Amino acid sequence: MATMTELSSIEGENKYSQDMQVDKKFIPSKVPGLCSTRYGLAFILHFCNLSLVTQNIVMYITMVAMVNSTDHQSQLNSSTEGLPTDSFGGPNNTPKSLPARGSGFGGQFAVWGKWSLPHERSRLCTIALSGMALGSFTALLTGGFITQAIGWPFAFYIFGGIGCVFCLLWFALVYDDPASHPWISTSEKEYIVSSLDQQVSSFKEPLPIKAIFRSLPFWSICICSFGHNWLLITIVVYTPTYISSVHNVNIRDNGILSAFPFLCAWAIGIMGGWLADFLLSKNFRLITVRKIATVLGNLPASAFVVALPYLNSNYITTVTFLTLSCVLSQFCQSGVYINSLDIAPRYSSFLIGLSRQLSYIASILVPMITGFFLSQDPEFGWKNTFFLLFGVNLFGLIFYIIFGEADIQDWAKERKLTRL
Repeated sequence: MATMTELSSIEGENKYSQDMQVDKKFIPSKVPGLCSTRYGLAFILHFCNLSLVTQNIVMYITMVAMVNSTDHQSQLNSSTEGLPTDSFGGPNNTPKSLPARGSGFGGQFAVWGKWSLPHERSRLCTIALSGMALGSFTALLTGGFITQAIGWPFAFYIFGGIGCVFCLLWFALVYDDPASHPWISTSEKEYIVSSLDQQVSSFKEPLPIKAIFRSLPFWSICICSFGHNWLLITIVVYTPTYISSVHNVNIRDNGILSAFPFLCAWAIGIMGGWLADFLLSKNFRLITVRKIATVLGNLPASAFVVALPYLNSNYITTVTFLTLSCVLSQFCQSGVYINSLDIAPRYSSFLIGLSRQLSYIASILVPMITGFFLSQDPEFGWKNTFFLLFGVNLFGLIFYIIFGEADIQDWAKERKLTRL
């Protein structure tokens, strides 16, 4: 008598997730590298991420100009009414912007679930994600100049127009998978499909919501990402304020100094992905590489920020520490931020989108708490702000080190119906 039994297809999945080994004899000799379709997608996503970040940061930059351009007695007129600020006068993220940012970040991992090869995943993802650092550099360097030279509305016109261009490139050149791409070479298509045949589901499966929310590896990603985002928000939003208040640097120089660390971070972010894949090729375990990258992106970066209040008299050291903090933070791109692709390749888009949405809560809390600290006592406010940053960041890192995994979870494995 025939019965239906649900069985897990575990052959190859645990081997991949534990060791990330790729049998090189199956790699075609003529598969293109940098000049390939998959790397082309990485660079398109690189510039799409650049556009997302520039449009977000330009809101911070133009906020002061929008307020100052109105009459002092009627600052809350129709042109500025409803724009949120924290209690210290700094900009705050609107809750409405968070779903868009989380969707843009998580949506791209639906692409990598079907396009990134196991031994190239770190470098492809970091090429794409490093566009955020370059976007921060671009917006901080040019946003203030555009606002002063031709007016704050043109900052939105210019960066919004750039976003439209990259959106058109996305619609024209990005496809769901290699099989549906019209211009990919046959060798590259076969190469990608054969490398991912253990991870890509052949049919639609329901999303295991309960299992996801019970998963400690998933929550370790969320909590660590929250702590790291707390660090990044502080660096991006309050570095200009800190430089200005402590060292009395003028606005033009302030923009240059605020932007320079992100240029360095852009280069290091890409290099971090290549380094992660190099370590994997040297038989490092996948979870070891992910945790090393995450530690490098959290602990030293937050430690450099904590040291800043004790370097008030040393301007050069302050800028150096800020640069090092920003640069080292980018190692998380090849660590915790792509870990969802390891534990659940077929659900990675949902997991990363959800974890980013939760981590963006820091975008609301950081301005509120920092504004409160600085309004109470500017001198000790910076110390309290940076010590809180270190504590939140360290808690998330420890939680990830304890509970983080890289094995494909049981609830993420492909289920096959087998007739007995």
